[in-house]
Amino acid sequence: MAKEKTYRIVTRGKNGELRARDYEHQDAVLRMHTQIGIDDCSTDLTLRGMPVFRGLIGPMPEGKGVVRYETPEVFESLTKEWGATGSGRKSRRRVSG
Repeated sequence: MAKEKTYRIVTRGKNGELRARDYEHQDAVLRMHTQIGIDDCSTDLTLRGMPVFRGLIGPMPEGKGVVRYETPEVFESLTKEWGATGSGRKSRRRVSG
């Protein structure tokens, strides 16, 4: 039998620190969050059919067997940080002529 996925919920604590809590079963997450659908369009095929919860962004892959969900505030702040770091590569423009 295949191992179930681990559901990781990432929130922000009162001091601003990131807090991640793992759940081994979807039922534990369903006790705290309302499922509003299922993912049917992810480019990561392992996420298709995973639940979508009200008030959380996700599902997102995070390592083997871990499905990550984030609060909108965490998603926004981490996306801004990720975008600000850049890749360290400079793009080159070709001059047509």
